[in-house]
Amino acid sequence: MAGALSHLRVIDLSRILAGPWAAQTLADLGADVIKIERPGQGDDTRGWGPPFLRDDDGADTSETAYFMCANRGKRSVTVDIATAAGQAIVRKLVVDADVVIENYKVGDLARYGLDYAALRELKPDLVYCSITGFGQTGDMRAHAGYDFMVQGMGGLMSLTGDADDLPGGGPKKVGVPVADLMTGMYAAVAILAALARRDREGVGEYIDMALLDCQVAMLSNQAQNYLISGEVPRRFGNAHPNVVPYQSFRTADGHVILAVGNDGQFRRFCGLAGLEALADDGRFRTNAGRVMHRDQLVPLIAQAMQQQSTAWWCEQLGRNAVPCGPINRLDQTFAEAQVVHRGMRMTMRHAAGADVPLVANPIHFERHPIEYRDPPPLLGQHTDEVLEDLLDMSAGQIADLRREGVI
Repeated sequence: MAGALSHLRVIDLSRILAGPWAAQTLADLGADVIKIERPGQGDDTRGWGPPFLRDDDGADTSETAYFMCANRGKRSVTVDIATAAGQAIVRKLVVDADVVIENYKVGDLARYGLDYAALRELKPDLVYCSITGFGQTGDMRAHAGYDFMVQGMGGLMSLTGDADDLPGGGPKKVGVPVADLMTGMYAAVAILAALARRDREGVGEYIDMALLDCQVAMLSNQAQNYLISGEVPRRFGNAHPNVVPYQSFRTADGHVILAVGNDGQFRRFCGLAGLEALADDGRFRTNAGRVMHRDQLVPLIAQAMQQQSTAWWCEQLGRNAVPCGPINRLDQTFAEAQVVHRGMRMTMRHAAGADVPLVANPIHFERHPIEYRDPPPLLGQHTDEVLEDLLDMSAGQIADLRREGVI
């Protein structure tokens, strides 16, 4: 069954995570994504190991876990774009493509004739997405931007972690590169919107995506809290700035997350916890009151939560429609019954001679489920195939290009 985007071809000139994440999303949805990589080296993340994929005999291959997280479903073609012949190959591929994704420094691809202005002359309805740390405009446009520094500069780290006066307090980055990932998702949305306009009006588009912009955008309620109140949010650790009780608590044998979202849930929680009097206390009857009197309420709840085990709380609260959950390690996450049921772990046979476990796409279509065509590719795995099938090159021409170091 053809994917929703099976009529589209994407030239992926990006590396590391934000651009590859956007391109992988399009590949999962059916697009033919051709990843252009430097001969002999490839995407930077091909060297970001260990861990490495192990073959059937248990020996490490050269394939890193990091590369495989963002490059499923793509065809890898090695091309040296610093050469005239390599530039010509990419331009020929673009003529029959719909989308280009790149994350070079501002202006870099103009040196090779692969910038939007040059490629638009070849393909007027091209959708071209540039991803950088700080965007194509402004004083910082030439600066390199990485997820960690953008989490800090964009305000996220000021919100993540415990207060400075608590043990282990201070700003913390998120454990996964969320600025990169959100930029990749915003980029995929922008590309699809531009393609919808192209199909309707016949025009292409240039998309300027910046990690910093996306990081600021994803501050969501915290940013709006600040803009409305003028008060700089403080770090609450695992607590919520606007909802109480909405945080983790220690239990008799571990921790549990209690996420009370409304007053009815709070009353039901109090009944289960033996804290019925709190539900009728004027200070705590409404969420606004609970937020105002957080410092008086939370210690009372914390004491009650330690009287039972994590499993007991999850069972009892879940049965009474009070949102709660454990804090799982990743081995526990992938063993979680609901995660297993939803098929979030999948396996594909890799060309390196191993079955590679992958995290599935979370999109579930009812009528046309996502089909995973190919695992993450070996470096240059599809070079000959693409040059033969799409550019009509002969075996001799391909051999000459390889001998000259172009591919």
